[in-house]
Amino acid sequence: MAELRTVRIGDLGRVVTGKTPPISQPELFGELHPFLTPTDIDGFARYIEPGRFLSSEGRDYQHRLMLPERAVCVVCIGATIGKVCMTGRPSFTNQQINSVVVNENEHDPFFVYHLMTTLRDELKSNAGGAATPIINKTAFSEIEVSVPPLPVQRRIAGILSAYDELIENSQRRIKILETMARALYREWFIHFRYPGSEPSTRPAGHPSPSGRRGGNEGRAKLVASPLGDIPHGWEVRKLADFVTTKYGYTESTNVEPVGPKYLRGMDINKTSFIDWSEVPYCPISPEDHEAYRLRVGDVLVIRMADPGKVGIVEQEVDAVFASYLIRVAPKDSRLSPYFLFYLMESAEYYAFITGASTGTTRKSASAGVIAEYQFVLPPQKLVEEFERRVSEIRSLLTTLLKKTVNLRRTRDLLLPRLLSGQVKLKTEEARA
Repeated sequence: MAELRTVRIGDLGRVVTGKTPPISQPELFGELHPFLTPTDIDGFARYIEPGRFLSSEGRDYQHRLMLPERAVCVVCIGATIGKVCMTGRPSFTNQQINSVVVNENEHDPFFVYHLMTTLRDELKSNAGGAATPIINKTAFSEIEVSVPPLPVQRRIAGILSAYDELIENSQRRIKILETMARALYREWFIHFRYPGSEPSTRPAGHPSPSGRRGGNEGRAKLVASPLGDIPHGWEVRKLADFVTTKYGYTESTNVEPVGPKYLRGMDINKTSFIDWSEVPYCPISPEDHEAYRLRVGDVLVIRMADPGKVGIVEQEVDAVFASYLIRVAPKDSRLSPYFLFYLMESAEYYAFITGASTGTTRKSASAGVIAEYQFVLPPQKLVEEFERRVSEIRSLLTTLLKKTVNLRRTRDLLLPRLLSGQVKLKTEEARA
């Protein structure tokens, strides 16, 4: 193996700390350049599509902070310190992210990306701040790392990038499956186009519960209800009549397996699935363990900070749930787990929770508010058919998720072994 040399992160290229443009100037935000924040970076996707973008005015406002393609972005605050991504196009970040614009004459940016993923523990140990750990630009730049010559960096990056491409392919397939399941729910239960539905008798242009007008072909016969026109034989009911609710458990997280997994709001607020490999642990008594234990089919909803975001337990995992979450479990066979999940994951439900939440600086919603929602209950046979179809889709999704986790673990184990020589590089390039 080629000899390693010790350098500082700051020697790998130009370190840039981002900045949030003034919110009082909305013209700085738009749809042109990605604006990354720590919540956008999930820790395993190489490229991220954020929730916000800057306009051309925003780009000009802080042009000195623009990151080019292939910059390496590292979260440097809070519980997510050490999560990493790369820019796929010119981008910006907020001040909680330090980025390396790699000097490509001396270092390979993909190698640097993988190198940064190994530094989470060291970054946390260098973070200051009592309540919220944070690592500033100077401390970040001074951290020492070991790097091989550039040809070896490129070879290592090529090996690890092959894993990245497999991971990204699985993630694309997961997103397709998510879209399929969500579309099926909306088609059947929002637009009322389900197996066996008859042409609608609603006059053309009359609004449906989804707000759409016209286009009634293929829908069921509709009748008036408190929620608008619904299929004949369906009912308007309240969620509280069909579910039980329970507030979560209060404890500190631990990266060591000191007890069961401890599911938090941040573990469900970005995707429709739970990546259990990223969920920490917590200590808990046997009595509380049983009271807060999660089971397959449990639906969790965030009640504070970002109320209304929903997740569902799809794997047998020894886990409990945190106090910012409320467990919502069906108590009536007419409401299946996946129907409940997609009902609560819908834009209509999220709008209801957002409107009903209290608090000015920190929104929250109680269990009573969460279960107060009125919805349209279909016939049980249709719910069962939906559950069957979606279960097949979600089973494929879970299989892909497990594959992604295994690929990620293998990839992350390879880098230190490649650097140490435990795994040999057998090309002339690597021996340069």
